[in-house]
Amino acid sequence: MVFLLIVLSIVLIAIIAIQVGKVAELATKIRGEEEMQEIVNKRQGVYMLVFLLAFLVVAVYSGAYYSNYYLGFGPLSPASKHGKSIDDMFKWTLVITGIVFFVTQILLFYFAYRYRGTRSGKAQFLPHNNTVELVWTIIPAITMTFLVIAGLDAWNEVMADVKEGESYMEIEATGYQFAWVLRYPGLDGQLGEKNYRLIDGSNPLGQNWKDDKNVDDFHSDELWLPKGKKVRVRITSRDVLHNFYLPHFRVKMDAVPGMPTYFVFTPTKTTEEFRQQLKKYPEYNKPVDPKDPESLMLWEAFDFELACAELCGNAHFSMRKTVKVVEEEEFLAWQQKQQSYYLNSIRFKPEDPNKDKLYDFEIKARKQEFQDSLSKGLSRTNKTVRFKYVNFENGSATLTSLSKYELDNLVEVMKQKASISVLLAGYTDNVGKSEENLTLSQKRAQSVVDYLTSKGVSSGRLQSKGFGDAQPLVANDSDANREKNRRTEFRVLAQ
Repeated sequence: MVFLLIVLSIVLIAIIAIQVGKVAELATKIRGEEEMQEIVNKRQGVYMLVFLLAFLVVAVYSGAYYSNYYLGFGPLSPASKHGKSIDDMFKWTLVITGIVFFVTQILLFYFAYRYRGTRSGKAQFLPHNNTVELVWTIIPAITMTFLVIAGLDAWNEVMADVKEGESYMEIEATGYQFAWVLRYPGLDGQLGEKNYRLIDGSNPLGQNWKDDKNVDDFHSDELWLPKGKKVRVRITSRDVLHNFYLPHFRVKMDAVPGMPTYFVFTPTKTTEEFRQQLKKYPEYNKPVDPKDPESLMLWEAFDFELACAELCGNAHFSMRKTVKVVEEEEFLAWQQKQQSYYLNSIRFKPEDPNKDKLYDFEIKARKQEFQDSLSKGLSRTNKTVRFKYVNFENGSATLTSLSKYELDNLVEVMKQKASISVLLAGYTDNVGKSEENLTLSQKRAQSVVDYLTSKGVSSGRLQSKGFGDAQPLVANDSDANREKNRRTEFRVLAQ
């Protein structure tokens, strides 16, 4: 029914338009064609002036009404050190082009009225005028020179790289369809090497795990920045063209496959400071969800954002990430809580090329762990300490290369306290024959004794014994439990 009414309305409008045309044609014949044309021209000229007035009023009013939503106006002042230069450049461009816009529009519509066709009007032809040519050549040239020089000055300031010896923090943003991978350096302050040939399911950036600088690098789901600290962002792409866009910081740079780019900027406002800035304006004191009276105000829910400003695919909108700017102390506290991607996702797995060595911080941590275990063990009645990192090659009594680190801790203790003597005990799971397990456990315990004596510990202070599968810690009903039962311990016999 609604569709039928719409069709009938369109037909009725068409009939009215045809009839009005016929009436106008008839009036023209009655009044005379020239007189009627002059009336139409005057009417159209007046319409032009009315439209000009309405158009300019709406343009000025809408610009003023929405000014607090524009970047660079109202509360949306730049949150970076270089942002003011960019805003000033755009504002000067807006002022100059705005003057040209208003002048040309006023002249355009005024001329449509002033020089409308009349029976007494006579056209004046000006084929050439040197003065006019000079005016409209020199004025734009001077204006463009001013804008270009100011723009180059802003460009040189904004695009300057960090100087040698300058204090800054470097992070990396890698775009792909459809997300960003944000990589931060660890406490060493350096990003590790990467190579696109190394990219796989466990290594989304192609980080070279043989480069020690990669050991403490971590990935983050949010972009955290310290206020007042110069930040250099490495910007790369893993597939198609993306764009690293931080609108509130006036940062915008393409992420180009195969061609790393960068941007350097200094955040000057924390997220909370910017929220307080928005709070002063009525436009941002409205609920996020008008239907929910308990929803947060717009200023309370505000967060800086990282977006992709390229049409990189049909899900490009999902590349949005939250940006948090905090004081440097809070940033450092957050940074220390982050887990290294390598240590958390790669370490000691098949893809780890460094399985046969420990880093200094791991050696230190394991030493502290051993000392804690020793203190607890000595407080027990049987004074037994279980080795956590002493392991053997599968089915043999050969110590793995990493076992030496924990055994060296025992060597150090025994050299410091010459009165200590210990019994090394070996245990296996229940896989295989009990007699073979007993023999294997004895050989493993003896291998530990041999290592200790090779490091200068007197053999008279060492005993060894194998218990095979006779004393399991837990039931041998799973791989995880059998691994717990395969262990090496030492018992302090004398202190």
